Amino acid sequence: MTLIFGTAGADEKALNFFANTELAKIGHDKVIVKAVKDQNKKGMSLADIKAMDNKWKAEEGLADYMQDIMYGGCGPHIREIWRNTGYLAEIFVMDNQGANVCMTEKTGDFWQGDEGKFWYSFNGGIGAVFVDEVEEDDAKIKHAQVSVPVMDKGKAIGAITFDVYVDQVK
Repeated sequence: MTLIFGTAGADEKALNFFANTELAKIGHDKVIVKAVKDQNKKGMSLADIKAMDNKWKAEEGLADYMQDIMYGGCGPHIREIWRNTGYLAEIFVMDNQGANVCMTEKTGDFWQGDEGKFWYSFNGGIGAVFVDEVEEDDAKIKHAQVSVPVMDKGKAIGAITFDVYVDQVK
């Protein structure tokens, strides 16, 4: 299942194809699957996740606990995926509640579980590819967030969001 927001122009059609072929494969990556499974086993309560989210949003810089998420666990692995492409601005991986597992850049918040990028891609454990609207930044570069489920044995156990440079996808 693919959910697409925005118009169905040429950019979006290429992005949709790319999301369902190349990016969806990353949701089966063994290193990412293991990291998400490990985080899910911790069984963080939603109250703990929300407390971390509040702490995260109040932090102006890059705190040690944020660096652990960037450079520990699956952080180096997704950073390598990110470096080997010309089409990704960032990647972040979420657990089964939408909490950050690893990331290439500091995200605006720790908990993505209250946002469409998580809801639609995790899809209650079923999984789906979610292509958000294409937007232009201040430099007139087109970006879109694409989210795919992290899959283990046919079940979504988390999600990954990619910030894609749309003009680099053909």
